[in-house]
Amino acid sequence: MRHDAAGPLTILEFQGYEVAFHSHARAILEADFPDPANELACILNELTIPIEEIISSGGGEAKGTQRLRRALAKKNWTKTRFEIRKTINEIQRESISHEVDHVRELPGVGNIALEIEWNNKDPFFDRDLENFKRLHVEGAISIGVIVTRGTALQDKMKELVARFVAERKIARFEDLEMYRAVPAPRQREAINRRVNRQRNPVSFQDAWTDHFVSDKYGAATTHWRKLDDRVRRGVGNPCPLVLIGLPPSIVTFDEGPKVLKEIIDQGSEAET
Repeated sequence: MRHDAAGPLTILEFQGYEVAFHSHARAILEADFPDPANELACILNELTIPIEEIISSGGGEAKGTQRLRRALAKKNWTKTRFEIRKTINEIQRESISHEVDHVRELPGVGNIALEIEWNNKDPFFDRDLENFKRLHVEGAISIGVIVTRGTALQDKMKELVARFVAERKIARFEDLEMYRAVPAPRQREAINRRVNRQRNPVSFQDAWTDHFVSDKYGAATTHWRKLDDRVRRGVGNPCPLVLIGLPPSIVTFDEGPKVLKEIIDQGSEAET
């Protein structure tokens, strides 16, 4: 874990999260935004994503991240549209708008901008970081935060999905229907070829797991390594940045049917 200063900042560091601070972001949080930083830490500390949500999301935004968004909104981390207008001799020359999913405003102090990239294509990091850079240069935000899948979660995704398949005794495509995870015909053919080939056939469980993880959570999606690489190359500089990687511990397997239903229903509230 890399920090600009010594000593703990928030409870995040005790829960297995990856946290990196750039351009004195830690000092800015400690000095000017201790309460919002603690709000974010408390919200993330309570985050869980049942494995069923990861499977049924098909690689898109799991309901757990939807719950995270609503928890942030309840603490006034709200979607904000910044419009920057430039004029010369009272003639407008340029107007640019930037939208950020979560902004925490502290009147008289500044703004924290936050984006969640659970599982987009990795160029979304470029968009977020360039947004933060422009907004910081214009004085619209003091710091930018990006939350994404951490290194350990990315590395263990196959293991987590394989555990789900084994524990749920997934042995055929029909077993996936209740999770809305049945592959498209072309994908089914690829899985069947591996299962039925004469030489070195693999089990249905292994073939489907390999295909699901590589297709939905592959290297070209948003995760810590892709984000860290961009920041190290200077994308987003000089905006102070906090990078937060979600750990595998947020993925849960042990909810009973009642609790699992409540969690999924909670995640669906915004859709009803």
